[in-house]
Amino acid sequence: MYLKHFAMTHFPFDHTLPSNDVFATNAQTEAQIRLNHLLELRGIGLLTGEPGSGKTTLCRRLTDGLHPGLYRVIYVPLSTGNVMDMYKSVAWDLGLPTERSRASAFRAIRAEVSRLLLEGKQQPMLIIDEAHHLRNDVLEDLRLLTNYEMDSQNRLCLLFVGLTELRRRLQMSVHESLDQRIVMRYQLGALTREEIADYLTHRLRTAGYELPLFDDSAIEAIYQATQALPRKVNRLAHYALTATAIAQERIVNADLVQSALQEIGL
Repeated sequence: MYLKHFAMTHFPFDHTLPSNDVFATNAQTEAQIRLNHLLELRGIGLLTGEPGSGKTTLCRRLTDGLHPGLYRVIYVPLSTGNVMDMYKSVAWDLGLPTERSRASAFRAIRAEVSRLLLEGKQQPMLIIDEAHHLRNDVLEDLRLLTNYEMDSQNRLCLLFVGLTELRRRLQMSVHESLDQRIVMRYQLGALTREEIADYLTHRLRTAGYELPLFDDSAIEAIYQATQALPRKVNRLAHYALTATAIAQERIVNADLVQSALQEIGL
């Protein structure tokens, strides 16, 4: 209901914001540089962070910026099944037929990775999102999938994306071989206190709103209540704008943020 009240073109804190309109925090900018380096190395990378820190958004921004003629991105959003379930997801994304056995699926995917790189001149990149859900045997097979021991260069770039717990899990002895092959690790942090105001302003501008809207007390209240995690900031800011419109106010203050907090139970 607040779109009309503030004359906005769309909901500014919606999660469907195009990747080129995403606010680039210092942490995300550094992560982007590291991910680009990972692509150059064609190695295994690990991107972790707390829920709502922007990991998936960062991956979307990375892949949207890659030239489709030079890179072939295979994105697996979630895999809680066995090795064959993982292979089926990867094969489907690559346009390969479903194999009946684990060994034949393994060979088919490796062959297609080689074909893409050597014949198609495309760098394959496999992104496993929500990787903290992966079973141990799946993690091991993914390590083997990237192991081209007879080559001087790696052929498949693999990126694990998951919660912070994945970082600790991979340090366990059972995953020592995989952990040793990880060439890029990055823990994506939250917004800083200084970035919160700029983040809110940026989001409002994408919806065509240029005037000051959140006062200092509101910004501080949002920072304290959300741990500065983008997903939580977006949700609270959305409800705060609703509360402000209902109250027929033009500026969001701490009291209105508190009303929003009570409504969403943060």
